[in-house]
Amino acid sequence: MYYKITNGSVSFGADVVLENIDFEIKDREKIAVVGRNGCGKTTLLKVVAGEIIPEAGTGESGFSVTKAGNPVIGYLKQMAFEDENATLRDEVMKVFAPIFAVESKMEALLKRLGDSADEKTVNSYSAACEKFEFLGGYTYKKEYAVMVKSFGFGEEDENRRISEFSGGQRTRIALMKLLLSKPDILLLDEPTNHLDVMTVRWLEDYLKNYKSAVVIVSHDRMFINRIVDKVYEIEYGETRCYKGNYSDFERIKRENYEKQLKDHELFRAETERIKRVIERFRYKATKAKMVQSKIKYLERMQQADAPHKYDLKTFHADFQPQFKSASETLEVKGLKIGYDVPLAENINFKLYRGEKLGVIGANGTGKSTLLKTLTGKIRPLGGIFYFGANVKIGYFDQQMTQFNREGTVMDYFHDKYPALTEFEVRSALGAFMFSGEDVFKNITDLSGGEKVRLALCTILKERPNVLILDEPTNHMDIVGKETLENMLSAYEGTLVFVSHDRYFVKKIADKLLVFENGAVNFYPFGYDEYDELCRAEESDKTTEREKTTSLAKETTVNKSAKKYCSPLKEKGKIARKIQKLEKLIADTEKEINSYNEKLLLPEVYTDYIKSEKIQSEIERLTALCEEFTAEWLALSESSE
Repeated sequence: MYYKITNGSVSFGADVVLENIDFEIKDREKIAVVGRNGCGKTTLLKVVAGEIIPEAGTGESGFSVTKAGNPVIGYLKQMAFEDENATLRDEVMKVFAPIFAVESKMEALLKRLGDSADEKTVNSYSAACEKFEFLGGYTYKKEYAVMVKSFGFGEEDENRRISEFSGGQRTRIALMKLLLSKPDILLLDEPTNHLDVMTVRWLEDYLKNYKSAVVIVSHDRMFINRIVDKVYEIEYGETRCYKGNYSDFERIKRENYEKQLKDHELFRAETERIKRVIERFRYKATKAKMVQSKIKYLERMQQADAPHKYDLKTFHADFQPQFKSASETLEVKGLKIGYDVPLAENINFKLYRGEKLGVIGANGTGKSTLLKTLTGKIRPLGGIFYFGANVKIGYFDQQMTQFNREGTVMDYFHDKYPALTEFEVRSALGAFMFSGEDVFKNITDLSGGEKVRLALCTILKERPNVLILDEPTNHMDIVGKETLENMLSAYEGTLVFVSHDRYFVKKIADKLLVFENGAVNFYPFGYDEYDELCRAEESDKTTEREKTTSLAKETTVNKSAKKYCSPLKEKGKIARKIQKLEKLIADTEKEINSYNEKLLLPEVYTDYIKSEKIQSEIERLTALCEEFTAEWLALSESSE
């Protein structure tokens, strides 16, 4: 499979969005397209998908679009729902229509074979079986089940109509359909939107192992960093290719910029030196030959242009709290949150001044509800929380970006701060990229990113000492996220924030509150340590399953084996089996002791859910240990 655009361009009227596209997709490549908001990333995907026809660009090469192998291209925007009354299961199962058609053909041929097994019918049935297997006829049910579970849908959701799902859920259903259709080129535009951290991690693994090409537009740096092997950057209307993942792209771009800048400075210095020599000896007859030689050398010198400056235009705000809060800023004890029905309970944590808490977990588990409870928007259903003295809260909620009012950006901000002069209002807005005529934009005409910037500008002007932020990076490009990261990292107040952007969480949070497995757990460390802990637990579970499965297989083989062997060989087999069982017993007892020690920890024995979970694990391991011991005793007696 091969797809290539050479020297393409896209214009909408007088506006040139892309002026020099050079873009190539091969085989199983995993590609990221990055760049500032509005640079043309989505436009490029639409060109590849065939929704937009490109024209000749401004480059030196001839314009062409080349395809080999007639690739099937899948694009999320193309996945519409024809029947809003269809259930989730019926809608997703539509992608398996080719499998169902072959299955029907197989049934018809099988029935015909019952009447007369002629050679033609046998061959047709054999070919249909091969095609059925090739299309995934024996695995599609499992793939469907895994996909539904991984995207956060339960069995009860499978029979709900499409019209009953929210916008975010509908996007996830469309993404499921696209992934299950397995196109040759998979185009994904911000696929991690509406996905929680756990689903994003699953999607990473799925796309890394996807057997065809993937092109991703995303502002989630950790997501693309773990998947892609090639990065295309769109800057100033041109595409530029970098081999490697996102970290490699950042490093290579920086190195290229520094080298080009150094070469340009050396070129300028050498040019100025030669010009001075020419001017000094230009009118001396004895030096005429040397002067002519220098002039020709100057003409032959290869031009080293100055590099383009990075497109780093972004907001900035050097703000700190107006005054300090008490050292113990926030304490939460046994908090139960929700509306009529509890979403989460038994939430416990304490934050001191300057600490930064990241709140993560699956969608719908209560993260935003927790922030609304802490800010007094809704009442707690149980438990208590209290802030320390001198606390001044700044709260950012996605609903704040709706701005259900008319008027300009300047009018809105001036209404919030009537004591400010026009110059002070313009200065504050200018720091958040509302300069010149931008301040007279109608609020209803602002983009999602502009609305986020206006909301943040309004909140930060208050200079709070406690910031509570709900998904502040939504609608931000990578440069905007990096700016906010630097701003919040330098912030001396206390921070509580919800985010699905793991890179953002990793850079800022020094504590985590995780909504997981029906509980809310507080971790006194950052995302890297939490990620290591999760992977270690997953590895332990895998090892344990493999250990149990291996032993079960050996037991089954021993029971069913009917081969004869010498008494000496048989004795040796039993001795090795006894030795293995002794090790398994010791390892299992060690795990039981470890869990018993955890039960003595204050954060465990005071938490009913945690202690119950650990106790059930101890009971399971104890039963397993008893099985191993019974088998060990039986083998020991037989060997004696």
